[in-house]
Amino acid sequence: MEIYDFIKANPGVQFRGICNQLGLSIGLAQFHLGVLKKAGLISFFRDGRYKRFFQSNRFSNKEMKIISLLRHDTAKNILTTVLGRKRISHSELTRELSVTSQGLTWQMNRLEKEGIIQEKKQGMKVIYSLEKTYAPVVTEMIAFVEQT
Repeated sequence: MEIYDFIKANPGVQFRGICNQLGLSIGLAQFHLGVLKKAGLISFFRDGRYKRFFQSNRFSNKEMKIISLLRHDTAKNILTTVLGRKRISHSELTRELSVTSQGLTWQMNRLEKEGIIQEKKQGMKVIYSLEKTYAPVVTEMIAFVEQT
């Protein structure tokens, strides 16, 4: 129950975060996560090579995707900035976030592939905005993650 309560209080936590925060060995954590998953109490969302754990039936797939992204500092900063500005150019975003152009391009390609960010070209400029159906979910999940 300690693992379940930790996941419930920290939605989107990674496996290593569970092990480290609760002082569990990898094998013990794997065993108990398997039991909780089999019982239908938890689910996970793939975040690249990692699994992020959630209380079952609490979040939609869209919400789990956004929470997972918000657990990465750079992605969180990008989504927060784009949400606040509505539309922002690539160069403005690199300056505001103090990231390289190449690093931002990689992040934006990932977010665009997920369907969260829209990219439009205006002459030589690239302008980013949130995809309309994601804007309310991003707003809600940023507020949620900041509370946890």
